[in-house]
Amino acid sequence: MPFPTKLNPTTPTSTSASSVWGLKDNYVAEAGDNWPAVIRDLTGQFMVVAGGGGAPNDAAGGGGAGGYLAGTSQTFSMGQTYTVTVGAGGLGSATATGADNGNNSVLSGSGLTTQTALGGGHGGNDIGASGGSGGGGRRGSAGGSGDANQGFDGENSGSNAGSGGGGGAAEAGGTNGLGYGGDGKLNSITGSNAYYGGGGGGGEENNGYAPAGGCPGGAGGGGTGGTENSPPPAGYGTVNTGGGGGGGGRYQDRRGGDGGSGIVIIRVDGVAASSTGSPTITTVGTDTVYKFTGSGSITI
Repeated sequence: MPFPTKLNPTTPTSTSASSVWGLKDNYVAEAGDNWPAVIRDLTGQFMVVAGGGGAPNDAAGGGGAGGYLAGTSQTFSMGQTYTVTVGAGGLGSATATGADNGNNSVLSGSGLTTQTALGGGHGGNDIGASGGSGGGGRRGSAGGSGDANQGFDGENSGSNAGSGGGGGAAEAGGTNGLGYGGDGKLNSITGSNAYYGGGGGGGEENNGYAPAGGCPGGAGGGGTGGTENSPPPAGYGTVNTGGGGGGGGRYQDRRGGDGGSGIVIIRVDGVAASSTGSPTITTVGTDTVYKFTGSGSITI
């Protein structure tokens, strides 16, 4: 007897799809090409970047980049929830003492060593603050220390003509020139190359210390340092890069820049069961990328 060529199949229920199937369930799935998703552990990679440090006024050091952590070949276990916290950038200041360090970003969950990226150190109106990467020191003062596993030191400013650049995720402040912010790290977790964690440029005290337009921030969102002359003002760190804020230029009315907010990105070889916090979800081949610019979670 020939097999029926047309029935009115209905989609298998979630209960039947997750237990032992009968012949009808199998036929319905095959006839409608409607097979349930395979529930399994997922393997992938992650990147966690903290908020960059802000910078104060009056020829200040640039803010340090937010700490940078990344991992590959990470197992994300079936049925487990992984929680994300994205750190805000530290505020810059129009005073000598008001700038803040950036805030930490965190990724945690079952089977995963908690990843805590440290906020970037603020730029100094004397000594730069320590953090994921250190803030630059004000003219003649020391830069802050970066965490050995997350970033680099802020520049020790040996010049009275300007201040030190903030440390970046890939190099110390001042590596590329006096007052320059350190570059961040290049990462292709989203499927495209991008830099994260650039240090902020130092503020200028006297004309000629900085190139035209101010000391550049590092690749990866570092803000440009302010100049002795009025505009341009100090640049802010770019949002969702962890870039440090640029140091304020000479004179007390020259506000330093805010640090850029952090970011957390998770890439897995499948699809998570659910997510919170409205991450941007894209695909790269058969992988799914979850980009968090605010706090949230994914459940596998």
